[in-house]
Parts: sequence; C-alpha cells; structure tokens
Amino acid sequence: MEKDSKIYVAGHRGLVGSAIVRKLKEKGFTNIIGKTHSELDLRDSVAVEEFFKTERPEYVFLAAAKVGGILANSTYPADFIYENLQIQNNVIGMAKKYEVKKLMFLGSSCIYPKLCPQPIKEEYLLSGYLEETNEAYALAKIAGLKMCEFFNKQYGTNFISVMPTNLYGPHDNFHPKNSHVMPALIRRFHEAKVNNAPEVVVWGSGAPLREFLYSEDMADACIYLMENYEGNDFINIGTGKEISIKGLAELIKEIVGYEGKIVWDTTKPDGTPRKLLDVSRLGKAGWTYKTELKDGIKKAYKWYLENYIDS
Repeated sequence: MEKDSKIYVAGHRGLVGSAIVRKLKEKGFTNIIGKTHSELDLRDSVAVEEFFKTERPEYVFLAAAKVGGILANSTYPADFIYENLQIQNNVIGMAKKYEVKKLMFLGSSCIYPKLCPQPIKEEYLLSGYLEETNEAYALAKIAGLKMCEFFNKQYGTNFISVMPTNLYGPHDNFHPKNSHVMPALIRRFHEAKVNNAPEVVVWGSGAPLREFLYSEDMADACIYLMENYEGNDFINIGTGKEISIKGLAELIKEIVGYEGKIVWDTTKPDGTPRKLLDVSRLGKAGWTYKTELKDGIKKAYKWYLENYIDS
C-alpha cells in the first residue's frame, strides 16, 4: 500500500475498524474511507455496488460485522447468520467486480470446533462440531473465509483472511446485555463500585480459559499482514497466552478498584472450555503482540470512563 492509496475500512467505528483507522493514520496513510451505517448499509447490495463504483477503493479491510456475546448469539441466531452473510457477500463480491487490489477479511476464533486440540492451529478448521451458542455467527465467518479462498482460486483475486482471538480496547461494546466478556465485566465491576454493591454475579463457573488481544495490537498486525503477506492460508492473530475467566474477573476487579465479592452463577453456560490460538504462523510471518493484558485492561477501563460512562 502506498501512503496515498485509497483504503476502505468497513466498520471503521467499531472496535477493530476504528483501531485500524488510527493505526493507518499513525503510519502516515492519508486516503482512508469510512462510511457509517446510516451512510452505507452494507446489507444493501445496490448501495454497496454504488459505493464501490463511485469510490473505487484500492484496498479493503472488511471489519464490519454484527457481533455480540453468548446471550446475543443465543437469542438472535437468524440475525447473526443472515446479516453477516449479506455484509460479506456484498463487500467481497464488489471488491472482485471493481478490481480491488487487495482485501482483508476479518474472521473470529469462534469458527473453530468447540472441542479443538489446544493451542488451535489454522488447519483444525472444520474438523469438528461448533460451539452451539455462536454457531450461526461462526458459520457466516467460515463462509466469508472460504469465499475469499475460492475467489482467489477462480478469479485470481488477492483476498486474505485473518482470525483474531478475543479482542478488547477503545470503542468496544459495553452494552449491559449484548457485549463480550471483557467489556461486560469492566462495566459490571465499575457500576458495582459506584453503587457500593456487595457482590457481582458472573455467568458460569469461571473455569474456561480465554486469550485476549488489545485492539491496537490487532490493528498493527492487520496492517503488517496487508503489506507483507498474501496467499490462501488464513492466519491466526493472538498472543499465545491465556487466562481463566475467574482470573480475568479478579484482574478487572483489582483494576477497577471494586471491593465486594464475586459470585459465580453456575446455572449459566460457560461456552467453549478453552480457546487458545496457535500463533506460530503469525510469528513466522514476522509479527508479535506488544501489549500485556493488565496494561491493556487499564487502557480499556480508562477509555470506558472517558467515553462510555453515561451510556
């Protein structure tokens, strides 16, 4: 990518997209396009084609998606598969039609089988059953990844896919019901602290193990791979380190300064027991993470206090 190349970041206001935009600007890229949902509904094929026909982006980061935690995925599975397939089909299809030089599709580590060998290598994709609670979202993401692969094979496009681990950071979704575990816990512990609540109830047993990557690091990895990698082998992006949900809750409790107790509601689902990505392919490509978990959570909490506190 040249510094003045026209770069379209789909989902530029989201957790990943906004981080990619900030990192691109930091690296000196000057011609970045972003459209809000009200300006461009990516589910609308006519609108998406008109955008590509008019703007002619040279590079595309496809970071737009309908996302949510266990509750949202379990409650709205039809919405998750339908809307994500629409977004992907429209953007990838128009990127091919209007000869985008390179596209990056951002998937999710939930595409892997529920009981995958650990750490999870890229070749484990489609080797077993998916986690039931986010199956609809995972199927959509698998379809997007495969679409990039098959477009490359049939049409000679240069579309690459990356699979990020659990992400967190500025512009995360802190909604009390529809957010992922990290922002949900940050909000819950903060509100409990402010309200002097004696306890915070957390879903599950606390036993599952999870890997977390700070969104700024994710953005750096995406831009690095966009400039230094091409091929049909998709790449995991993560830290290669994990923490239990119990350990995460205790760490967030400490950072927020909440002094009550944590109660585990074991009637609620745990989700996948363990999910750690093998990042050796990423390491061989020449990239490694920079932000340790405790430092990243401090930054995320600071952003929440400054930007989300009255939401």
